[in-house]
Order: sequence, then structure tokens, then C-alpha cells
Amino acid sequence: MMRTNYIAQEAPFHVVHKLPPGDSPYVRAKHVQLVLKDPEAAIVLFWKAINAGDRVDSALKDMAVVMKQQDRAEEAIEAIIAFRDHCSKQAQESLDNVLIDLYKKCGKIDEQIELLKQKLHMIYDGEAFNGKPTKTARSHGRKFQVTIKQETSRILGNLGWAYMQQKSYSAAEAVYRKAQSIDPDANKACNLCLCLMKQTQYAEAHSVLDDVLQGKLSGSDDPKLKIRVKELLDKLQKCQSSQLNSKPSVLSLEDAFVEGIDQLMSQWTPYRTRRLPIFEEITPHRNQLAC
Repeated sequence: MMRTNYIAQEAPFHVVHKLPPGDSPYVRAKHVQLVLKDPEAAIVLFWKAINAGDRVDSALKDMAVVMKQQDRAEEAIEAIIAFRDHCSKQAQESLDNVLIDLYKKCGKIDEQIELLKQKLHMIYDGEAFNGKPTKTARSHGRKFQVTIKQETSRILGNLGWAYMQQKSYSAAEAVYRKAQSIDPDANKACNLCLCLMKQTQYAEAHSVLDDVLQGKLSGSDDPKLKIRVKELLDKLQKCQSSQLNSKPSVLSLEDAFVEGIDQLMSQWTPYRTRRLPIFEEITPHRNQLAC
């Protein structure tokens, strides 16, 4: 035991604090960020590292993350857009992921949707993961492998959530259904359920929620998700009860006229496409997204 403690005490400083070795501008920036806990000073040093060409890939990404934590997301977006051309091809996907988080932080939903659709195009064209079937990801200090299938479903889930923020529930529903057909999980099922509820499709929403309640989907055992499922179920039951007790609406003469015009228009345009714009944009010459 004493020998083990001695080795731990003699471990290099950069190993103990999980810093890269050396004394370059980027290393000094990481030292200030992780050891001294001074984010503003770290941002200044990350800028110096970028300007010096020192580990630009990591410096730009790390600086943007620190800026986001300091409520400087708009500035971080500008930095990535301005300097991503100085980064390697291998760094572009991770920069896109940071940019999507920054757009979300700033409420830039249109930009977020556009970038997510670009990432789907890349997957379809075989350009994602630098042409490899899997990539190594990191979460909470642990590394794990992500497949193209999982990444496609994840991006579609984010796209569905972005559409929900725009209250485009029919588009969100279509995207979530596609995501579930590729790599289903309980969290996206709950979001799909919410989309259906917003469109008063209560029976279908209940059916989607049943799969989660029966533990058929991955993530069903998550304690936080169980709480969310209970809240959705309670809300769904209230909505269904309210729907049963409500009186059927009576069309006014003006409503009837508008409804009749809508029906007539649909007869005039029998060949109008019923596909949602998202799938027209993502796959303009193909029938479906790559799975």
C-alpha cells in the first residue's frame, strides 16, 4: 500500500490534472482552465494558441465550450465560423456538434435545423465519420463507440426537438418516427408522444407511450424518464377525458364555406405531394433516408 501511495505522489503534474504535456500556449490555456479555474483568462490564452497555430482544432473547440459556459455563445459562434477553416478535416464534425449546441443556447432554431440537415446529408453521402462505420466518442471521461445508425437516429432526434420548438409538430412527428425506425429509444418515444398530443392524436400517443411503459425500448428503466412518462400519462388521460366530454363544434356559414373551398382546392391539385418538406430537402432524388 505504501508503495502505491508513493507512486501516486510522484505522478507527473500533467497526469494528475489531466493536462497535455509541454509548455505551449494551448497547454497553458488548459492549465488556467482546469487548474486555476479562471475561464476568462483561459479564453485569452486559447485565442493566443489559435493565433500561434498551436493545436488549433482543440483550442477552438475548447474555447467555444468555455465561452458557452460564460454566456458568450454568440461570440463562440462567430469564432468557430471565422476560424474553422484553419482546422483539420477530422475536426469538422466535432465543431459542428459544438455549433449546434451554441445555436440551441442562443435560440437560433433555423440555423440549428439547417446544420442538422447538413449532417444528415453527410451521412447519406457517406461523408460522416470520415468515411468509417463507427467513431470514438467521449462522455463523462469515458470513451465508447458510436455507429452510423446510432448517429443518424441521434441527429434526427435533435432535428425533431428543433421542429417542436418551432411548433411544427407534424414535421417533428415525421422526423421522430424516422428516428425510431432506425434506432428506437424511450426518450424519443416520449417526444413523439408529446408531438402527437399537440396534434390531439391521443389514441396514437397512448400507443407510443405503451411501448415505454412495457419496457420495450432502451432507456425505459431510467428513473428520470419514468417520472416523465408518468407526467405524460397523467396529461394524456386528462386530454382524452376532456375530449370525450367536449361537445362537437358546429360550423358557421363562413367556416363551412372555407372548408368547402379547401376540399375543392384539393380536387384541383390531385398530384400535389404530401411528403413533408424535410424529406424533400434531405433526399431530393431518393425515396428515403439512409438507415
